[in-house]
Amino acid sequence: MEIAQTSSPVISVTQLNAAVRGLIEAGVPLAWVAGEISNFTRAASGHCYFSIKDEGAQVRCVMFRQRVQLLGWLPGNGVQVEVRAVATLYEPRGDFQLNVDSMRRGGAGALHERFERLKRSLAAEGLFAPERKRPLPRFPRRIGVVTSLQAAALRDVLTTLRRRLPALPVIVYPTPVQGDAAARLIAAALEAAGRRAEVDVIILCRGGGSLEDLWSFNEEIVARAVAASPIPVVSGVGHETDFTIVDFVADARAPTPTAAAELVSPDGPALRRQLMLQAAGLARQWRRGIERRAQQIDFFAARVRHPVQQLHFRRQLLGQLRIRLHRVGASASDRRVAALSAMAARLRRVVPDLRNERGLTGRSGRQLVVAMRGRLRDLDGRLQRTGAVVRLLDPQAVLDRGYSIVRDASGALVLAASSLVAGQPVEITLAHGSATASVQAVRDAAD
Repeated sequence: MEIAQTSSPVISVTQLNAAVRGLIEAGVPLAWVAGEISNFTRAASGHCYFSIKDEGAQVRCVMFRQRVQLLGWLPGNGVQVEVRAVATLYEPRGDFQLNVDSMRRGGAGALHERFERLKRSLAAEGLFAPERKRPLPRFPRRIGVVTSLQAAALRDVLTTLRRRLPALPVIVYPTPVQGDAAARLIAAALEAAGRRAEVDVIILCRGGGSLEDLWSFNEEIVARAVAASPIPVVSGVGHETDFTIVDFVADARAPTPTAAAELVSPDGPALRRQLMLQAAGLARQWRRGIERRAQQIDFFAARVRHPVQQLHFRRQLLGQLRIRLHRVGASASDRRVAALSAMAARLRRVVPDLRNERGLTGRSGRQLVVAMRGRLRDLDGRLQRTGAVVRLLDPQAVLDRGYSIVRDASGALVLAASSLVAGQPVEITLAHGSATASVQAVRDAAD
C-alpha cells in the first residue's frame, strides 16, 4: 500500500490557533450578546471569568479588571445580561471565548430603544427647545422638592439648602421614585405642586442607579408633567453621567441632587458679605454727603444775614444819620452866631449912629432869626424826609404794612412764582412771628 505524498506545509498548534483567532476576530464583528451568567469567578487580579448561556448553547467570557471597574455593579450567577464583546480564541488552550468590553443588565437594549424613540418624539414636538425653558428665580421665596422621603437625595438637598441659606423654606412633595407606579405618582406630585402654587422653583431628584432604577424619569407621563408645570423645574436625577428624558424637558439640569440644590438657592454667606460691603459703601457715601451739605450750609451762612441782624444794622444806620443831621444843624447855628458877633464888633468899632444902627441892627437881627428859623425848618424837613426814606428801607416797616418774606426750604428768598411748584413747603416771615406753609398752586405774572 502506498501513501500519497502531500505538498502542504506542516504547522504547529500555536500557529493554527493564531490563524483561527485571526479568522474569528476578522470575521465576527463587535456585537451585543444576550444570555444568563453561569460559572462566574473573579480572580485575585480583578479579572472576571464566566459563561453566558441560553436554551441552546453557551460561550465562555472574560472581562478584564479595567472594564469591571467601570460597571458600578458586580455581576453574578443567574443574572440576565447583555455583553458587548469581541469573539476571539484563547490560544494557549484553544478555547473559543468572548472578550467583554461592557455589560448591562438584561433588557437594557430594549429600554435604550424606548428611550431614544421617546426622546426623538418629544424633541420633534419642541419640548426640548431652549426658548421654552424658563429662567430660575434668583431669590426664591420657597423651594419645592419632589422625591421620596426615604431617598438619600432628599437628605443631600436639605443639607445643601440648610448650609447655603438656612432661612429658606422648603416644601417636600413626597412620591415614590422607583417602581411600577412611580411615574404616575411623580407626575401627580408635580401637578399638585403647580396647582398649589406655593413655591417658586421645584427640584425633581433622586440618587443614582441603573437604567432600570431611573426608568420612571424616562416615562412620557413624567416628561409631559414637567413640561406642563407652571413652576420652573430643575432636574437632579442620578449621577453626572446619568441622563434621563426629564433632563431634556426640565428648565435646567443639574448633574446631582446636591448640584440642583446649589443651582436654585442663593449663596447666603456670599450674599451677606456682599451686603456688608454695600452697606459700608452706602454709609461712606451718606457720611460724605452730610459733610458736603454741612460745608455748604456754613458757606451760605457766612454770606447770608439773618433778618434780625439786618434790622439791627438798619437801626444803627438810622441812628448814625440822625446824629449827623443834628450836627449839621448845630454847625449852621454856630456859624450864624459867630457871624452876628463879628458884625456887632465891627459896629462897635465904627460907632455909627446908634439909633439908626440900632434900628438896622434890630432889623438885621430879626432877618437873621427869620433866616435861621427858615434854615432850621429846611433842615428839619430834610431830616424828616431822610427819616421817612430810612423807615421805608426798614424791612420791619414793610412787614408792618402787611407784607411778608417768603423763603424756600433751603432759606433762599422766593422772588418769582415760577421758582415754586405745587406742594413745595415754604417759610413765611410776618411782622410778628413766622409760619410754614405749602404751595397749593402757582400762577405766573403773565397769568
